[in-house]
Amino acid sequence: MADPITDDDYRALAEFRRQLRTFLSFSEQAASAAGITPQQHQALLALRGAPGMTLSVGALADHLRLRPHSATGLVDRLEKLDLICRTSGDDRRKMMIGLSPAGMEKIRDLTTAHRAELRRLRPLLMDMLSAL
Repeated sequence: MADPITDDDYRALAEFRRQLRTFLSFSEQAASAAGITPQQHQALLALRGAPGMTLSVGALADHLRLRPHSATGLVDRLEKLDLICRTSGDDRRKMMIGLSPAGMEKIRDLTTAHRAELRRLRPLLMDMLSAL
């Protein structure tokens, strides 16, 4: 028989989900304060975390779980904000996108704030996870 679920398990899971929502709310507010949308922040983070810091629009769409035309619109808006650059890769038919200097600065600032928030939450999250 599987481990029985206790009242403490329910409480720990509820608190864990509350802390996740708190972090996501923090993230949305940080992106807004930086002058971008949460989705734009996610795109910049995906680009910064990608090997070579470049992705095709299709790969970005896949990473963000968007339809390709939605990713194209997102890329267009990021380009208008001067946060990304389009380049042609080895295959000139396939356009690659990467961070501009302004995009690098924006994601560095946001990541610094997010890392501080995660470090603040870490003890709480570890306590909750150990309770499960």
